[in-house]
Amino acid sequence: MHELFETVLNSDEKITLRQFILELSATDKRYFLRNEILHNFADFCHQYQKPTYFYYSSSIGRLIHNTHEMILEAEGTWFVVRPRIGSQQVWRLQADCSGFEPMTPQAWLDVSDRLVNRYQPHILEIDFQPFSEESTRIRDPRNIGQGLAFLNRYLCDQLSHDTNYWLEVLFQALYRLAYDEKPLLISDRIPSGLHLVKQIKQALKFLNQQPPEEPYANFLPHLQQLGFEPGWGNTSGRISETLELLEQLIDNPQPAILEAFVARVPAIFRVALVSIHGWVGQQDVLGRDETLGQVIYVLEQARSLENKLQAEIKLAGLDLLGIQPHVIILTRLIPNCEGTECNLRLEKIHDTENAWILRVPFGEFNSDITNNWISKYEIWPYLETFAQDAEKELLTQFKGCPNLIVGNYSDGNLVASLISRSLKVTQCNIAHSLEKPKHLFSNLYWQDIEDHYHFSVQFTADLISMNAADFIITSSYQEIVGTPETIGQYESYKCFTMPELYHVIDGIDLFSPKFNMVPPGVSENIFFPYSQKDRRDREITTEVNDLIFAREHPQIIGKLDHPNKRPILTVAPINSVKNLTGLAECFAKNRELQERCNLIFITSKLYPDEATHPQEEKEMQKLHDIINEYELHGNIRCIGMRLPSHELGEAYRVIADSQGIYVHFARFESFGRSILEAMVSGLPTFVTKFGGAVEIIEDQEETFHINPTDFKATAHQILNFIDQCETQPEHWTEVSQAMSQRIINKYNWQLNTSQILLLAKIFSFWNFALPENNAAKYRYLETLFYLIFKPRTEKILAQHQRYSVVMKN
Repeated sequence: MHELFETVLNSDEKITLRQFILELSATDKRYFLRNEILHNFADFCHQYQKPTYFYYSSSIGRLIHNTHEMILEAEGTWFVVRPRIGSQQVWRLQADCSGFEPMTPQAWLDVSDRLVNRYQPHILEIDFQPFSEESTRIRDPRNIGQGLAFLNRYLCDQLSHDTNYWLEVLFQALYRLAYDEKPLLISDRIPSGLHLVKQIKQALKFLNQQPPEEPYANFLPHLQQLGFEPGWGNTSGRISETLELLEQLIDNPQPAILEAFVARVPAIFRVALVSIHGWVGQQDVLGRDETLGQVIYVLEQARSLENKLQAEIKLAGLDLLGIQPHVIILTRLIPNCEGTECNLRLEKIHDTENAWILRVPFGEFNSDITNNWISKYEIWPYLETFAQDAEKELLTQFKGCPNLIVGNYSDGNLVASLISRSLKVTQCNIAHSLEKPKHLFSNLYWQDIEDHYHFSVQFTADLISMNAADFIITSSYQEIVGTPETIGQYESYKCFTMPELYHVIDGIDLFSPKFNMVPPGVSENIFFPYSQKDRRDREITTEVNDLIFAREHPQIIGKLDHPNKRPILTVAPINSVKNLTGLAECFAKNRELQERCNLIFITSKLYPDEATHPQEEKEMQKLHDIINEYELHGNIRCIGMRLPSHELGEAYRVIADSQGIYVHFARFESFGRSILEAMVSGLPTFVTKFGGAVEIIEDQEETFHINPTDFKATAHQILNFIDQCETQPEHWTEVSQAMSQRIINKYNWQLNTSQILLLAKIFSFWNFALPENNAAKYRYLETLFYLIFKPRTEKILAQHQRYSVVMKN
């Protein structure tokens, strides 16, 4: 960027840049984000009649398009520029445009604090950069999120260059594998890596004399004499394949061979999935406060993990030892369960053999609070004691130590990090949707919204858990580092200020191999293409069709004047992020959309008096106001009911029967499970361009990626698609089939669980083979936990106590 600044200041464009900054100053604003900067620059170019190329291709145009934040001060103008994905630089231009200089992140955070009048000269600085291992960092931004492939290449390279050392490390890693103190793979008869190589040859010689399908039980004693314990396979042929893979890996290390071998290693039998907030259950929970996607996700993942582990155990020949997988969803027990089963300590997961929901109550700090459902924003004071109690319950229930702990969302990730640290178990984080990038300026103005959101606690918890995790699963590339135009969710934690609390100088290493893209799947039993008529229940189809288009009910707003018009569906809660009010307003302001389509909302509740917090109440009232102001009652149906999952799946298909479309109009969406559900059901789907959802739909960006801030352009895109469908009758069907097939091929639970288990095995080996400076990092994380996190949670506890006193009086 130095050359670009220099080019601007050494040309006639210097005057233009100064004029543009003066124009910005005239707005009385001092802080600008990228969209505002580009909008103002476009207006500036139009006002001063600049040629078309100037906006994009001039030196100042390129500088402006690379700028993501600007702050205007009397002494000069600050630029945060992003010359490439995953890289940010801070520059300050002198007030008279006579010169420029690079600035440190610390200086940028100081000026940000001054902007909101909360600057202090001495403030805690958080910096995780010293814990990053340069030799194992990804170099190319295009490879971010592909940590598994990077580690496989790195480990194979090490094995090639220092064969004897790494052979011994590999031997030790295999030798330590056991199940309840029963040795697996290698016994004491094999004392070293070199001896292992010799014994592999002896074993293969013996196995080649056996029929490939010969059961392992028939020759188990012979392999044990050679030093090989159960776990290599269930037949002679399978064991031969596994040993040959290991031999090839030692002789000629290749990433594909390493991955194939590790996938066969029996190292995981007990898995804990941590999901705490909301109502985690199987009956009458979907659609309750903060309860939808995460519950479906964790239940489906538990079923898929059990199935995959069962298959792996059988193929490894370990079913002979009576070994079976054990999967536990760890959540909180809610005594006042409101008719759900969330007060049961233990609940078996449907359609599984040994997968369970284990509920542990919060400690009795304040029973008026802890006996009831608690919002994810208020849950933080109870998590430390919950983790301690849950650890004991897990050990009891598993009758041993878990091999893998997977955290979900910020609260679940923190608990997972506390338990895994205590038990020394591999930890995986799945954020799903980080709150910080969803709430604009939430760090800069945290004190103004602290009483409701408690972001000082949540952002600290995020920093702790994401740096503690062995590996992090994301659904998309953009979730990590965004796009050339937008900042990624994790990238937003790289450098930021919490005025008067702390500065984050380097919060997360985006180039770490711990980041891995593993998108989720959808339940194939619930969400499947509308065209599979033989799988659909006619009675349910009739009921759902009546619900969507005709039924009158207090929890349904609107009565369609023309039910046969093409339906536009969206499924989401009513809140500012999901932006149902924006879609309603977009629909209301376009007469042609109303003439050709009906708008269908499926949500959990409709009326302001049902809201659990002021922001939700405000959005609900806004929706009612839009419907009334634009007289939409004959063109809209808002269904405010908690639909069982089988009815929700049929709802997508009923809309597809009418050749409808699905529109996801969120202001920001990290991924979006409803998008997968709609697409696999056969609905042509439009998705917000802000966030990772755009990666679900490829090759048709101009058609199906929409800007929820631009009502006119969105309506134009939808109407263009409808025109195509009407002029080319086969077009809707072609798009429907293509979108459905994409989800079936790429977003399925079999792929998801296979990758997660492979990652867990690789990172377990990685931590054994190349332990980082974890001791120092963990001490650093503990310092943040006890010096920042805990004191902030105590303030929430005090707030809860005051609330209880008020309620009793």
